[in-house]
Amino acid sequence: FFNSLSLHRIGHNYGTMSSMGGNPARGSVCMLLAFLLTAKCSTVSCFSPSASSNLFRRARLDTISHDVTQRKNKFITLDGIQSRSFPLFGVSSKKDDATNVNGSSEKKKMRKRSLPKRAVKIYTGYFSQLWTDTSTDARKLIAKDQATATIRRVQHLVQGEEYIDLHDGETEVARKKLLDACNELLDAMHVEEQIGDKSPTDTQTKSEVVVAEKESTSNPAGKKKGRSVLFGAVMGAVVACWVFSGSYLFTGIFALMTILGQLEYYRMVMNTGIYPARRITIVGAVSMFLTALFAPNLHQICLPMFGLWAMIWFLSMRRQISTISEIATTFTGMFYLGYIPSFWVRVRLIGQGSEPTRLATLAAPILEKLGRKASSLPAFLPKVVHLPITTGAVFIFWTWLCLAFSDVGGYFFGRAFGKTKLGEIAPAAGATSPNKTVEGVIGGCTVSAMLGVFGAWVQKWPYWIFTGALHGVILGLLGLIGDLTASMIKRDAGIKDFGNLIPEHGGILDRVDSFVFTAPYSWLVCAYVIPALKNFSRASVGLP
Repeated sequence: FFNSLSLHRIGHNYGTMSSMGGNPARGSVCMLLAFLLTAKCSTVSCFSPSASSNLFRRARLDTISHDVTQRKNKFITLDGIQSRSFPLFGVSSKKDDATNVNGSSEKKKMRKRSLPKRAVKIYTGYFSQLWTDTSTDARKLIAKDQATATIRRVQHLVQGEEYIDLHDGETEVARKKLLDACNELLDAMHVEEQIGDKSPTDTQTKSEVVVAEKESTSNPAGKKKGRSVLFGAVMGAVVACWVFSGSYLFTGIFALMTILGQLEYYRMVMNTGIYPARRITIVGAVSMFLTALFAPNLHQICLPMFGLWAMIWFLSMRRQISTISEIATTFTGMFYLGYIPSFWVRVRLIGQGSEPTRLATLAAPILEKLGRKASSLPAFLPKVVHLPITTGAVFIFWTWLCLAFSDVGGYFFGRAFGKTKLGEIAPAAGATSPNKTVEGVIGGCTVSAMLGVFGAWVQKWPYWIFTGALHGVILGLLGLIGDLTASMIKRDAGIKDFGNLIPEHGGILDRVDSFVFTAPYSWLVCAYVIPALKNFSRASVGLP
């Protein structure tokens, strides 16, 4: 679906904009380097459907109802899609092999047409899972589990703690009363649980995550390496086409991803016993993306307005006084997963109808061919997704490419040459990610700088060797900060991954953590720094 929309729009741009000094060359970046984006997904870790099956289907607590488990198992269609129905993996049954060529081609067409429906089914299923995990019933179950653990801890202390003597005089009487009260509380809670028949809540607790980690690590991930590489290539192509698919589709998909990321974050927070304002922050985050698209001048007012709305809700709707942790996690989710990433939309809008890149001549035959293939699409689609390929879109592509390969370069350099632990120069960072090394950081920044130089040359930046290298190094460092920030949050919460949408890769936040803090910086560079350098370069040579 994404490829088809992008092909139709790129072909239309090529036919209508080339004579007007448009920018059809920007689309060539998508087609020439799309598969390079796969490195982060396909090189660092392998995609293992069997491991995903263990991660999803075995890590279930006895307190989770049978109905919810059935719904989760029904949702886990990603494994089946990859091994049974996804035509790009080249997997076919014996019955398909026995059919003729015409029948096989028809089946492939049917599968391609069903891909959008399957994508929607996966998204809605994962959204339902996250929404249930953060529901009121889930909060009640978490609070009940924490209360039970606290009561049992009190029992342990007053029954026989070695260094606490409670067996003399009046203390003994109080100790027996406290033990009786604890037993009565536990019995009452057990009776309520039996009467409620373990109300259907679906909560991913820490113990569930530990079980999931054991199951996922027990299954080797290298058995289907070829399929993993192909999956990464497909995902890279989809991401590239998404970047060049037009501002409306770019913003819409970004907002949908943000909703899942917010729910992953709040599920993690709620499992620690903190209950933020979930609905308000989700609405606020989506509004920030829409405001960045349709009213960018009002974008900066969204965060304080929805922060005010959240405080009004805490004061008027809660039955008890909200804690500092609840308020802080609410604002963190709104800022970290809403306001900062929405700057990518503002970057996407910069520079419509600007000059072509240096890859214009290479893009021409490809765009012409793609434009002919896209002629079969419905006529209404260009009205929805057609917007010019902007300077910001090309900038986003090269920036994300630098970030992806910075992570890959850091991994391989650290593995080959890493001797100095990052904790030796930054103790907190080393404790957050013990495997990271200084050599890995240098290697990641070096790879990012090399791609930054090439991207600056393609985009015709002034002083492109210096500006591209500096841009790549800064991106590498900001990506490292984003990665360490997400790792620090997960380590404090006692979990390995934010979610389980992509087996062996985690959830949405596990894939985009390096891209969060680079958004405001990228907007500043693309909107102000590069234009200022271009004006200075023209003035220095006497051009108007």
